[in-house]
Amino acid sequence: MTQLLVAAGGGGDVIGTTLVHHALHGDEPAVVLSYSWERLTVDPIPGPRSERDFTGLRPLTPQVFQITGTSSAIAPAGSTLPRLAAELPITLGLLNPYGGVPHLARQIAEVAEKYAVDEVHVVDVGGDVFARGDEPTLLSPLPDALVIAACATAGVPAHLFLAGPGLDCEIPEHDLLPALGTDFFTLTEPDTRRVEHLFDWHPSEASALLVAAARGRRGGCLVRDTGRPVVLSDASARVHRIALDRVLARNRLAHALHTRGADTLDDAEQTGRDVCGFSELQRERDRSLRLRDEASPEGSVTEALGALDPWLEQLRAAHPGTRYATFRCVAEGLGLTGAAARSLRTRLIRHRPHQYAAPLFAL
Repeated sequence: MTQLLVAAGGGGDVIGTTLVHHALHGDEPAVVLSYSWERLTVDPIPGPRSERDFTGLRPLTPQVFQITGTSSAIAPAGSTLPRLAAELPITLGLLNPYGGVPHLARQIAEVAEKYAVDEVHVVDVGGDVFARGDEPTLLSPLPDALVIAACATAGVPAHLFLAGPGLDCEIPEHDLLPALGTDFFTLTEPDTRRVEHLFDWHPSEASALLVAAARGRRGGCLVRDTGRPVVLSDASARVHRIALDRVLARNRLAHALHTRGADTLDDAEQTGRDVCGFSELQRERDRSLRLRDEASPEGSVTEALGALDPWLEQLRAAHPGTRYATFRCVAEGLGLTGAAARSLRTRLIRHRPHQYAAPLFAL
């Protein structure tokens, strides 16, 4: 039987969703629906991409297009989804949020009908989908809330699978765990084998942390931007199963989107302002302008390697006891992104194998 899953946050959540699917259903075929809504280091255009931003898509249903390994984002847009489609054993469908909640609901309902699924599994890595909306550390509630509102509107039976509480660096684990309940299972190292190779090139930190936790890594891990380590604990490898109505009751933004029936992305963005007090889309627009204005030539990998040990000493002094860093944190801390960041990772693994704690870098 084909399983239908929705990667609630887009981007790297496809990796976590595939991991959860394999743990739940083994080799059963899966359709994964996802936004193409990625970090500006991947896609320099703020906001999500639609089918108009790609070539090489295939019709999956009247409203949903399949991304394949031969699909490509139209420059200057960027997307990791075509390569994920090529390297993962899933059928990958593109969610288009520009028609707001009603259009997303039609997309999900169409795919559910085509594959005659009994239940949709919504997967979120980290847990911001289970935020109330007023948490001071909340950064990106809108994509997840739109998916929850759309599932409720579609009327398709659905459950949330919340993987790796706190690993997205938004809502801390200790704030989430008391509300999650005891319906969970724990990922293990064999569950990660379908996805572990993806971190050779994919920049997702939350999914990398989930894989690390499933492989038994424990302790603090530094990630880019936040200035504080994420602590990998026994709970970090858990996947909690939560009924959709519980998510809708807790997530105020999802509830408002569902109630108002926001029928454009602009309407959804305004609802986010009303409920959460900010627009993550506006933050993306502002950051995109700053990155453009501050653009400078990327440093070389050789220069970064020469600066590595002094930089690591500073990290250890600032965060004593922290055991790991993501490779993205290391690369961006040394001024590298894109192909140069991937080259740095390769060289570090080759020349410092004792510090490779797959998929993390040991401090």
